[in-house]
Amino acid sequence: MLRRMIMMLVAVGVVFGAVFGFEAFKARMINKAIAGLRNPPQAVSTIEATTQQWQERLEAVGSTRAQKGADLSAQVAGIVKAIHFQSGEKVEKGALLVELEAADDIAHLQALEATASLAQLNYNRDSGLLRTDAVSQQAADTDLATLKNDQALVAQQRALVGYKSVTAPYSGRLGIRQVDVGQFIAPGTPMVTLQQLDPIFVDFYLPQQSLAKIKVGQQVTAKVDTYPDSSFTGTILAINPQVNTASRNVQVRATLKNPDEKLLAGMFVTVDIDIGVPKSYVTLPKTAIYYNAYGDIAYLVDSEATAKDGKTPDVARQVFVKTGQTRGDQVAVLDGIKAGDTVVTAGQNKLQNGSPVQIDNDVKVPFSANPQVSEE
Repeated sequence: MLRRMIMMLVAVGVVFGAVFGFEAFKARMINKAIAGLRNPPQAVSTIEATTQQWQERLEAVGSTRAQKGADLSAQVAGIVKAIHFQSGEKVEKGALLVELEAADDIAHLQALEATASLAQLNYNRDSGLLRTDAVSQQAADTDLATLKNDQALVAQQRALVGYKSVTAPYSGRLGIRQVDVGQFIAPGTPMVTLQQLDPIFVDFYLPQQSLAKIKVGQQVTAKVDTYPDSSFTGTILAINPQVNTASRNVQVRATLKNPDEKLLAGMFVTVDIDIGVPKSYVTLPKTAIYYNAYGDIAYLVDSEATAKDGKTPDVARQVFVKTGQTRGDQVAVLDGIKAGDTVVTAGQNKLQNGSPVQIDNDVKVPFSANPQVSEE
């Protein structure tokens, strides 16, 4: 009886031991699995920090403006008699563009010219008679006054007839015609725009802090999205002597070479002004910098542990950085990263200080100083 009881107790102990041992093993394996899932290696792309020579520059946006530009119109009302130009063509200064009906004005001019001619004859005759005292001085003076009045009326009417013809005030390119033959127009009605485009002006604004860095004659480079592969060079023509009190910005005007007339008045332009001398900066893609309210940060990859045993994953280390100017897809790093450091360029949103990482550089991040817009 005692022997059976001992055997039963031993069996029960073995069963309980196996159960508790299995539970302990299971808990250990679960904890190990959870620990492995808690901080798995994160896939990131990286780049090796390098230095580049950067030319410090001021950047601004502005608008183009024709060196000479106007919407041409007549000073007087009338009916369009003839149009002597085609839309979009180039014309020279003084070219006749539009004629208004002026038959009545011309007839009136001829009548006034006839009256002035008679006044001239009367004055010449009385001047001759005055030398022989055949007429009084008062009569001669009256004739002279009449002559001058008639000549003034002729000049006035001739000017009025001239207003009926619209000519090009300077050489340039015409726009699209806005009137038709037979149309009655009021004074000031726009007929066509005339723009002189070479050279062309570009007006832009800079903060007052930049005034000490610019001067008249300084070179500028302008770009427009219409011609992404082209740039237009020029010089600063004038700096406004008054700073805007609301924005504390100053207006600057540059003149650009435009021999092919690619630039038109009113286009949006980005302007770069090179200042100072080139400097060497550690340069990274913009995506490598993680911006937040506490400061700009980047993640470096430490590979020392991996190099020792070949098994330990790389570890991300968070560093605060100080950034400078940007250029295209690039940003200059002034402090926090040195040349040769391996910097994470994508996947930072999954990282924290000390996170294991797995480097995958199959995906390339943008890193161009002059990126081009793709239409694909």
